[in-house]
Amino acid sequence: MKVTNIKDVNRFFEVVDTCKGKVMLVTGEGDQLNLKSKLSQYVSLANIFSNGEIPEMEIIASEPEDVQKLVSFMMGQ
Repeated sequence: MKVTNIKDVNRFFEVVDTCKGKVMLVTGEGDQLNLKSKLSQYVSLANIFSNGEIPEMEIIASEPEDVQKLVSFMMGQ
């Protein structure tokens, strides 16, 4: 799923941390980074963070309930 305009990056990563399955960031080159890894979180921030928000990224969640958590976060921010 593509997510856009994440304004509360800290809260986004808190939601990712509560997910039970894998949550992967798909890079422009097609590589996948595990967003539950703190190192990957820092790398993703360094690469796509601009002006205090994440404009757009593609993520894959392996569990349906995790997808719902992420969608709920996006709808509520």
